[in-house]
Amino acid sequence: MSESPTPPEAPPPVPPAPQAAVVTQRPSSRLLRPGLSILAAIALFIAWEVLTSFVAYTDDAYVRSDLVALAPQVTGHLIEIAVVDDQTVHRGDVLAKIDPVPFQLAVDAAQASLQEADADADAMRNSMGAAQDQLDAASALLPDAEETEQRAAALGRAGFASQKVQDDAFAALRNTQANVAAKRAARDSVQAQLASRQAAVALAQAQLASAQWQLARTTIRAPVDGVVNNLNLQLGDTAQADIPLIGIVAADDWRVIANYKQSYLSSLRPGATAWVWLDAHPWRFYRARIRSIGRAISRQPGDDGLLHYVPPTTDWIRLQHRFPVTVVLVNPPPGLTFYMGADARCIVFP
Repeated sequence: MSESPTPPEAPPPVPPAPQAAVVTQRPSSRLLRPGLSILAAIALFIAWEVLTSFVAYTDDAYVRSDLVALAPQVTGHLIEIAVVDDQTVHRGDVLAKIDPVPFQLAVDAAQASLQEADADADAMRNSMGAAQDQLDAASALLPDAEETEQRAAALGRAGFASQKVQDDAFAALRNTQANVAAKRAARDSVQAQLASRQAAVALAQAQLASAQWQLARTTIRAPVDGVVNNLNLQLGDTAQADIPLIGIVAADDWRVIANYKQSYLSSLRPGATAWVWLDAHPWRFYRARIRSIGRAISRQPGDDGLLHYVPPTTDWIRLQHRFPVTVVLVNPPPGLTFYMGADARCIVFP
């Protein structure tokens, strides 16, 4: 007899899902986080105020020197450019030369004019000497004529001289006086002409000096030690008088301009120690001192440039007005290279 098949086992019963726990949040816990945030903000504000009362810091600072805009003093074509861009130069070094030929011709012409004026003046001096001699000779006859006239008049009053003798003596005196007056007038005329000739000599000397001065200015020399900046010259270019031709960044007055908020100014003073971070030489602070503190700023851009202008906004955020504080490094290490316009940061511990 065959066995009956075994029925399949029933699946185990699925246990009922546990009922989700209901978490009840108390009202005090909902207010705790905003309260802690407010307390943290207040703590940070107090910490910042305390910190800034002991540390005056700004990252709105930059390196600066003097940019000498060298303009030629005469106009002419460049025949030589003796420097290249970014070259270090020293005071008195030749930078460029202007064609000297026209200026040398002007010197030659001025020298010829001076020689001519000198010759005219010498001739007039000789005429002056002759005129003075003639005046002296005429004047020497005057005392005798006066004495003769007085003697004839005395004899006439005593009845020992005729009227004709008296008239002749008086006429001789008048002729002598007239001759002296004429010689004096001639001498004065020659003297005036001599003064004119001497003025012409002085003018010719001035013209010669001016021509020589202009000739000397055809060689353009560096007025300071520094570095040639942004040179863009070619042979044959025309150098215009009083128009900047070459820019030199001066090497003797490097400084850092640190713009500090006005709330810091009362704690800063000239001579105080500062510490400067140069972005061109990062990861080091350099000891410095405050040289000066700006006493005025312009509140509007585009003024005449006599007042320092510091933009009061950055990234559309309105800031306190800031004043420039000039800082100079104390005994910078040898070989430290400064870059005009480079960013810097400055810290002062008031």
